Amino acid sequence: SVDVVPITAAALLATYDDQLRPAEWTNLAPGTHAETDGPVVRIVGERRGFVVGPRDLGIGGAELDAVIARQRDFFAGRGEAVEWKTRSHDLPADIPTRLVAAGFVAEDRETVLIGVAEGLAAEPSIPAGVTIRAVTGDTDMRRIAELKSDVLDDDRSWLAAHLIARVGGGRTVVMVAEAADEVVSAAWLDFEPGTEFAGLWGGATHPAWRGRGIYRALVARRAQLAMARGVRYLQVDASEDSRPILQRLGFVAVTTTTPYVWTP
Repeated sequence: SVDVVPITAAALLATYDDQLRPAEWTNLAPGTHAETDGPVVRIVGERRGFVVGPRDLGIGGAELDAVIARQRDFFAGRGEAVEWKTRSHDLPADIPTRLVAAGFVAEDRETVLIGVAEGLAAEPSIPAGVTIRAVTGDTDMRRIAELKSDVLDDDRSWLAAHLIARVGGGRTVVMVAEAADEVVSAAWLDFEPGTEFAGLWGGATHPAWRGRGIYRALVARRAQLAMARGVRYLQVDASEDSRPILQRLGFVAVTTTTPYVWTP
């Protein structure tokens, strides 16, 4: 049995930095590859570029500005947008300011939450008429993309191909909640080989079905799957809508993350 004694936020953050951040450039999605440039790593081959690195880049000033400009110009040459993922505890502390000066724009800040899988895997209470199942078919992935587009009022049609590729890679389990043959919520679980973590992603619920425990049930089902694979920790980049629900379930806030995006 895994020890479920409360773990400090500082200890969880250290484990996150040590294990999960390197996994961003080692556990790559099918069809992508990583290129190292100084202290950062750029991921090439997704719908937009992705730049990540360790907690402390170890450079600053003009040297950091040059690294930022190279990433922007590399993806500009490909005609692609690029996301530089920052955390509030990263060093140097002025990375966001320098990104903005280089033309990057901040997207919504999210809270990085970590929970112990065993403490989250209780059998969920599911509303009458709702079923939860794992899905692998292309048609279901397109239904999920349609739900996400509707919920966010934004074109997320690209998500179908993204999920199809991730499921094909064997590291992702996608789950839907359905009522009357309609997808009313969807979420997925990304296993991170070589770490004690799995990530919880998605979590979109149709507005008419919110407040009934479906989101919590999808968390519990994914926690059960994670435990079955020997995963100790679950990690979420949570929106302000999701954060309070997850903290009530026992997740601990360890830092915040803000994507900075440059678009051609």
